[in-house]
Amino acid sequence: MSIIRPFRSVRPAKEKAASIAALPYDVYHRKEAKEIVAQNPLSFLKIDRAETQFPDETDMYSPQVYTCARDILEEMISNHSFLTEETPCYYLYALTLHGRTQTGIVGCASIDDYQDGTIRRHENTKEDKELDRIRHVDTLSAQTGPIFLAYRPQPELKQLTKTIKSESPLYDFISEDQVRHQVWKIGEQRQIEQISDLFSQIRHLYIADGHHRAASAVKVGLRRRSQHPDYDGTEEFNYFLSVLFPADELQIFDYNRVVTGLNGYTFKEFLQKVREKFEITEISASFTDSSLSSCRPQQKGEITMYGQHTWYRLKAHRELYTGDPVSDLDVSILQDFILNPLLGIQDPKTDPRLQFVGGIRGLSELVRLVDAGAKEVSAPTQTPVSNFSSENSSSTESALERIAFAMYPTSMEELLLVADSGRLMPPKSTWFEPKLRSGLFIHKFEE
Repeated sequence: MSIIRPFRSVRPAKEKAASIAALPYDVYHRKEAKEIVAQNPLSFLKIDRAETQFPDETDMYSPQVYTCARDILEEMISNHSFLTEETPCYYLYALTLHGRTQTGIVGCASIDDYQDGTIRRHENTKEDKELDRIRHVDTLSAQTGPIFLAYRPQPELKQLTKTIKSESPLYDFISEDQVRHQVWKIGEQRQIEQISDLFSQIRHLYIADGHHRAASAVKVGLRRRSQHPDYDGTEEFNYFLSVLFPADELQIFDYNRVVTGLNGYTFKEFLQKVREKFEITEISASFTDSSLSSCRPQQKGEITMYGQHTWYRLKAHRELYTGDPVSDLDVSILQDFILNPLLGIQDPKTDPRLQFVGGIRGLSELVRLVDAGAKEVSAPTQTPVSNFSSENSSSTESALERIAFAMYPTSMEELLLVADSGRLMPPKSTWFEPKLRSGLFIHKFEE
């Protein structure tokens, strides 16, 4: 049984919604966030990333940064850039990218459902990333970025969604990345009760994206409970902002890898070691094709690799598969048989030699990163070449050389299977597009 309930959203005035809506806080580096806010002073990034309001030398995790975020939000509520619903509502939120639409229901999920496993996870979280959002949520007494939840399709919810979407939307705009965003308000009591009841019949919900935001919201809620031992469960801090999508409407993109250093191997030696576990074929790629479509993995079990200006197709030997839902993931095969044993990357969460690249950036980004590394290898070092033996020179180049791995996207069914087994995927196994915008819905929970 899943508990989902409506809430009194703080949301943008209609004419300002397109300007306020922003990609999630963790999509941007500090410099990028500051540039966006400078170009668009209404961007919600000035609240989600309030360090944009301070000099670059300011500690982005200092208390004054979070206080600033709270003050900006309150100011925008006061000047009517944001409005507050008079009564609890649900919303529909539809995102359309390249002609493909996914429609979610915006509401609040229960922190108890997260605690007892009704809401299932497939990724671990890192404490340092949690602490930032804990401070943000706690200082603002609000959740500003929704958690991306999925559920197995429910026919009655699909029909209700279709009915509501036949009406005029509250918001309808196209963002700078060419995603169309549409929002419908669901304020009719009969429909609100129907949605709550239908979700109560769904056994499990799944975090698709936003594991750190979810963990942070839950920890703040539990902290508020400890501060209010007489809580009865109805308080807003017992719930966190979510957008819930039927799993069959979601699309997972590839999440690719770039590695710096060959762990002492020459590139030729590295290929020989990879051949012990994978069938390797060289790809004849046309580099005039900006999408490099011929270089993409074509099916599960394939990984493509780029190094020394050449693409290769890697196909894992059958004996590498055991029937285990986690071990058989392509990202696990890569980690267990190449990254760890050959390249020495034991912990992909922390190893600085490993860089993750979202598939939305395209394979050309992998080529750019690898070729940039090749230029660094060929550039003269500050240490005179005469100080190196040929052996040292080779190992130095090996330590700087980059290779990239392009992955076949993890499927939604694989995600559900891993979550249902109570297991976790390797880090950065999934990249969801399009991204939910922050700032369209805010869940406040002041006492």
